[in-house]
Amino acid sequence: MVNQIGSRKTASVAIIMSLTETREEEKNLQKAYAKEGIKTAAVDYGGEFISSVMKIVERAVVAAKREGVIKETHTDEGAVAGATREALSQIMPKAIGLNVGGKIGIARHNDHITVAIFFGIGLLHLDEVSIGLGHRAVS
Repeated sequence: MVNQIGSRKTASVAIIMSLTETREEEKNLQKAYAKEGIKTAAVDYGGEFISSVMKIVERAVVAAKREGVIKETHTDEGAVAGATREALSQIMPKAIGLNVGGKIGIARHNDHITVAIFFGIGLLHLDEVSIGLGHRAVS
């Protein structure tokens, strides 16, 4: 039986990348996933949620290009941007008007691209956590 990597696997890899705590951990996971044919990227982010939405999308696209997860095409960039916006929309109800901080994880295998966003959401010491997940298929 051939091990097929699809949207479920890329989703779990993106979530794992978004949960990494250090740059060293990110790089070690990138190498391990690359052996499975999965390209990954991760990038930290923090700030006020509403004013940061476009910056978060931009950071995801730039990180994906920098790490070779996507090519510099409208299709690939749009897929990451769309998946990121989908992930953000899942976090939005908890985050409106508050500060967020955490990491964006991106994974791709063939035509599956998944973006996971793990954010701590809070005001002072009253923190909440949330994960948003978006997937796109590109050819």
